[in-house]
Amino acid sequence: MSSRESDRISSAQQTLDILHDISQLLNTQLDKETLATCVGMIESGVNPEALAAVIQELRRESQALNAPRNTNGR
Repeated sequence: MSSRESDRISSAQQTLDILHDISQLLNTQLDKETLATCVGMIESGVNPEALAAVIQELRRESQALNAPRNTNGR
C-alpha cells in the first residue's frame, strides 16, 4: 500500500471518528458502521433529508413492532 493510500485511509478513519463523536453528542443512536453506510450513501447522491426521514420511519416501525401487545383478551 502506498504512503498516499495509507494517508487517505487514515484521514477517512479520522473523519469517521469525528462524525461518530458528533453523532453521539446529538444522540442519533447510529453506530459507526451505520454512520459510515449513511455517509457513503450521501456521497453517492442520496438526499440527506430523505435518508434521515427513512431512518426515522424505520425506527418508528421497529418500536411499533417491539411494543408490548395489549393482553386484555384481544
